Amino acid sequence: MTHLTHVTAPEGVAPGNGYSHAVWGTGRFVAISGQCAFDEDGGIVGVGDPAAQARQVFENLRRCLAAADATFDDVVKLTFFVTDVAHLPAVREARDAVIDPKRPPASSAFQVAALIRPELLVEIEAFAVTPPPSDEPR
Repeated sequence: MTHLTHVTAPEGVAPGNGYSHAVWGTGRFVAISGQCAFDEDGGIVGVGDPAAQARQVFENLRRCLAAADATFDDVVKLTFFVTDVAHLPAVREARDAVIDPKRPPASSAFQVAALIRPELLVEIEAFAVTPPPSDEPR
């Protein structure tokens, strides 16, 4: 049994496109700051290419989650910031490569006027809940 519960379509609410309307769990809360398409040296990956940027963003999220002993299975909420909603299919494709489609996190998407650098097209933040440590009461 997992420490998270996903409800993709509560009674009276239409199912979402690759997200759950509600996710809850028990354990340790992990907040991952918005990640952009920076490589480990601070260079931008995929200038002008939303798919390449989305893949790099999810790789950066994976690395941040790992630093907290978490994985994408522990993610309860993703927030997408894109400079053009036309980039959302590329973001969803990158998301679907790492997220279990049977247990998607809650999600929100926003089109923004700009990100921190003009070459950036996508930023994503994540919230996760990891299982409680075995020595902590549930």
